[in-house]
Amino acid sequence: MTSWLSFDSRDRDGTRSMLEGAVSRARQEPRSEYYLAIVVPPSDHVVGFCRIGLSGVRAGKLGYATAASEWGKGYAADAARTMIRFGFRALGLHRISAAIGPDNLASIKLVEKLGFTREGILRDHVFTNGAWRDSVLFSVLEQEWVTADS
Repeated sequence: MTSWLSFDSRDRDGTRSMLEGAVSRARQEPRSEYYLAIVVPPSDHVVGFCRIGLSGVRAGKLGYATAASEWGKGYAADAARTMIRFGFRALGLHRISAAIGPDNLASIKLVEKLGFTREGILRDHVFTNGAWRDSVLFSVLEQEWVTADS
């Protein structure tokens, strides 16, 4: 899973620290980001997350990840759809973007299925695990989502 993420791989302590930071930021007002845990019932085992970070005026950035063992089961799609709906309906966003590694074909297919439009390449966009990586930028506007979501 970590080969597709826009942040470095983490060990257990690093993951705990990241989660503590997310919980701390969730208590701030105004909030700058929102997270959903992706949980597989009935075990309540967390297999991933979906996040929307607020950026600019009525804009958000979508991100998500699931454990490799859970790929292809629709969990990321369900979580992303829920988070996008929340962004437009509850947060009043106008635009939601997603930056995806060009080799992450499953994620590209997912956002296209959700109605996102490809905007272009962000060159050397993220530095992770010791290397610069490009990202493909996608976005969906509120009026496009309302049409696709009805």
